[in-house]
Amino acid sequence: MTSTVEHTPIVIIGAGFGGIGLSIKLREAGFEDLVILERASDLGGTWQANTYPGAACDVPSHLYSYSFAPNPKWSRTYGQQREILEYLRAVATEHDVLRHMRFGVELLHARWDEDESRWHLATSHGPLTADFLLSATGIFAEAKYPALPGLETFAGKAFHSLHWDHDHDLTGERVAVIGTGASAVQFVPEIQPRVRELLLFQRSAPWIVPRMDRHTSGLERLLLERVPLAQRLIRGGFYSAIETFGLISLVDQRFRHPYEALGRWQLQRQVRDRALRAKLLPDYVIGCKRAIFSDAYFPALDQPNVEVITTGIAEVRPHSIVLRDGTEYEVDTIVFGTGFTSIPTAYDSYIGTDGRSLAQLYDKQPQSYLGVAVAGFPNFFCTLGPFGAAGNQSAIFMIESQIAYIVDALKQLRATGARRVEVRPRVQQAFLAEMARRSTATVWLTGGCQSYYTTADGLNAGLYPNWSFQYRRRTAAFDSESYEVSK
Repeated sequence: MTSTVEHTPIVIIGAGFGGIGLSIKLREAGFEDLVILERASDLGGTWQANTYPGAACDVPSHLYSYSFAPNPKWSRTYGQQREILEYLRAVATEHDVLRHMRFGVELLHARWDEDESRWHLATSHGPLTADFLLSATGIFAEAKYPALPGLETFAGKAFHSLHWDHDHDLTGERVAVIGTGASAVQFVPEIQPRVRELLLFQRSAPWIVPRMDRHTSGLERLLLERVPLAQRLIRGGFYSAIETFGLISLVDQRFRHPYEALGRWQLQRQVRDRALRAKLLPDYVIGCKRAIFSDAYFPALDQPNVEVITTGIAEVRPHSIVLRDGTEYEVDTIVFGTGFTSIPTAYDSYIGTDGRSLAQLYDKQPQSYLGVAVAGFPNFFCTLGPFGAAGNQSAIFMIESQIAYIVDALKQLRATGARRVEVRPRVQQAFLAEMARRSTATVWLTGGCQSYYTTADGLNAGLYPNWSFQYRRRTAAFDSESYEVSK
């Protein structure tokens, strides 16, 4: 007796901002037969996974939220992890998309079948087929660890900020923090008062600018609830302010000076020790890698139980870390704040028409069309694909642009009865050539640093090298002429 494989017209991978937004807008467009596969036990994506002390967003809450679901009740200027997760759960509940979600279901393999014009999916809960596969897995899903000789011999506790061990008490311990990414900037001030000694291993200093976070008052929240226009104006103000960071990369690097002056002022006023200030002053142009908003990081480093170490690590021993100059530091716990892999492991699961996975394509060269479609992957769309994220704008703004484009594509395909759609290779190549041309003078490539903004050979790793409002215009409607469409 053979069992029938379940078929669903639309399968969405991931229940974070992208997956939730896609499901809401698809339902509004009349698409009801869809499922969202989420490998975790809850929705939220990065906000479900990252629970380290101090986890918060570095984009103001009124901008880091859906434009169609404003929240006048944010308790702070910048949303913290739990509050953002609660917001996403409330939005999903209000728009009745929780019923489409299947938690604890991991995509193992997805292969396009040309004869059937559909995707065949293998999951941890059995097989599925789908007419359209929509990836909303996000770009900060997998922890990145440095290759340190001897790390496997370490006898103490070691974990990444993405997998914070809340059962492990750091009180009174000698803690080594490796990495100075945005997560480390947030959790270091939280753990510093509790540990006996905090050793911060810094490869390069991040640019830190004032965060100016604050609690919102009850009167303020009431006003925003009663006067929705006020919240839209605040959102627009934050959007405009963040968009101006593009002046450095997209117009002229001389625009960096006021931003760098702000960072130097923050360092000067918060760190008393001159030698420490010298260690913490970046040696590259602001914006070359991600600038970080914080008012607590520098004061935490300027404490007697903290040492900032800039010499490279030679090896890890069972109870210590040894530097390249031979200096040895006894440590009890190692915490990695080393960021995320540039290619999520989920991309290994998507297999296109030529048998190659999406990860293999991206590893060779970041490629897509508008960050939403990929040649060789029919009936496949994604959010925040290569060149679909901006270095100077809220990810939610970009995701909403992509959602509008994808939903319009599916509406047009439904109206014409089309069964197969794939971006034309020449269109994708023209787009990639445009991205390469516009990237050559950007601060990401010429600012004197290495980051996840660039590939190993110094090319743009996938940031959109233009204004976000320009991106929204070009994704406002599905351009069917750029695709091979067949019935």
